[in-house]
Amino acid sequence: MFTVRAGYADDIEVRSNIDKVREFFSDITNFAEMMPGVDQIHIDAKGVAHWRVNTQIPVVGQILQKFVLELGESSEERIEWLPMRSEAENFLRYSADFLEKAKNVTLVHFSQVVELRRKSARDLHMLAGLAGESLISNEMTKRVTEMIRVFIDRAKERLEK
Repeated sequence: MFTVRAGYADDIEVRSNIDKVREFFSDITNFAEMMPGVDQIHIDAKGVAHWRVNTQIPVVGQILQKFVLELGESSEERIEWLPMRSEAENFLRYSADFLEKAKNVTLVHFSQVVELRRKSARDLHMLAGLAGESLISNEMTKRVTEMIRVFIDRAKERLEK
């Protein structure tokens, strides 16, 4: 089994009220609009979110993957989207936890994990075997971190207006 992983987790302080912040993170179309590399997100009639993500990985090149997610939790304190239970190859999980630190100051603990599993490296990309799991995982983590940091900067800009 050829498996590559990338992850990101951080606490973000947003100068905005908790309801506005929760509403923003609940609307996953904001991710497609504000996160580089996320080409498209749509929610089907069953409430399933379909993400199409496109990224460049050094040595390997462009990787385009589709992820299918279901809402795992949507409460006052937390939003979490999880891979569909039937998924076997492309796993994307993200969550946002909300804590009101003060009036109009919200702390968001944001995390995202991506995992791609294939029977062989070639099933992922022609050059994946040459690059190896470790290199691809490290480069994917760098790209995911860049994508999320841009998203967070844009989110803060919108929410703090």
